[in-house]
Amino acid sequence: MKILIVGTGYVGLVSGACFAEMGHHVICLDIDQKKIDRLKVGEIPIYEPGLEELVKRSCKAGRLEFTSSYSDGVKNSNVCFICVPTPPDEDGSADLSYVLAAARSIAENMDGYQLIVDKSTVPVGTAAAVKEAIQKHTDHPFDVVSNPEFLKEGSAISDCMKPDRVVIGCDSEKATQLMKEIYAPFMVSHDRLIVMDVVSAEMTKYAANAMLATRISFMNELSRICEKVGANVNNVRIGIGSDARIGYHFLYPGVGYGGSCFPKDIQALRATAEELNVKTPLLDAVDEVNDTQKEILPQKIKKYFGNVKDKQIAIWGLAFKPDTDDIRQAPALKLIEKLQAAGAKLRLYDPVAMDNVKNHLGSCDNIQFCASEYDCAKGADAIALLTEWKQFRLLDFDKVQKEMKGKAFFDGRNQYKPCEMRKKGFDYHAIGIPD
Repeated sequence: MKILIVGTGYVGLVSGACFAEMGHHVICLDIDQKKIDRLKVGEIPIYEPGLEELVKRSCKAGRLEFTSSYSDGVKNSNVCFICVPTPPDEDGSADLSYVLAAARSIAENMDGYQLIVDKSTVPVGTAAAVKEAIQKHTDHPFDVVSNPEFLKEGSAISDCMKPDRVVIGCDSEKATQLMKEIYAPFMVSHDRLIVMDVVSAEMTKYAANAMLATRISFMNELSRICEKVGANVNNVRIGIGSDARIGYHFLYPGVGYGGSCFPKDIQALRATAEELNVKTPLLDAVDEVNDTQKEILPQKIKKYFGNVKDKQIAIWGLAFKPDTDDIRQAPALKLIEKLQAAGAKLRLYDPVAMDNVKNHLGSCDNIQFCASEYDCAKGADAIALLTEWKQFRLLDFDKVQKEMKGKAFFDGRNQYKPCEMRKKGFDYHAIGIPD
């Protein structure tokens, strides 16, 4: 199959690389010529484990190409995946300008039948809008399909190559068969392709992310109650997770969710409901709980010291989750903002997200970027763990303590066992666990 991927961001590049790995001929298109030039020489603009190797292997085999030309891309493909950003607008709704611009450009360069696939996260009604935009610019036949992505940053290659499910929203038998052909190599062990109507497919992505975000916010709210009554939220998590109706996934309390999906998708779903005059008190609360949870760690640190002015605070982990360099709405940024405003001096370390944070913060006199977690601990009055990178799991804490000035440790991800950390001499504070 000859596939065009419009957009070389996270979803587009991962999807294109995985399609190419499975034997399809893929052209990845982006209107950012500098980005395309970098990709052509093997420079990957995002961090995702395994992606660079996949891209280089498929490029070498001739199955993956990059272009900034819609003319070349559309005319040399029969399926076009739209994988462009849908950032939140001022009212929280999804901005579809990039999606519709891509649809128009595809239509203007069609010379025969095309299957256009919405893979960007888009609200209900987008397929209809895309169809209308294309009809205005071409007389050639086409179909529009909804195929929402379910990639998790940090495990996106595995998610794409071995998907839990592939959702196809379609009202054309021809388009359905083409989609089945595209995904056939991914279904060798068993068929995980789910075909439904277009509107339901568009809603499925938002519903999935809203459900996961709800579980996170529920556990974070529960953690606050646990601290007050003297319960250990980790024990509670095990107790409720053993119920088959609940399960263990997404029951980990912490410092709130961030990233490009949950915050944006919750806002977009709420905006859609508001437009339709549907009240969403549960979704409103999910958002509110998450915003409040990002205040918990700054409050704990300020309470411990009384006054953090001129205190050296080391922050381990800056990305919103492990195995990514994505810092969008990362809880670490909120902590940095609060501690900076209170006059603290910060030492920061993350294995891959340092450059993004440097670009985000700019030049700051009271912030030092460090070479390792041990370097970060030097002279620190306290350490705050914000991202649970694997390399933080088994550390030489004797060495950490020797580097530190103080002994306070704030575990925003409940990475360590309280009794063990306290035996090592730390003033250990976690989420949902009594001090």
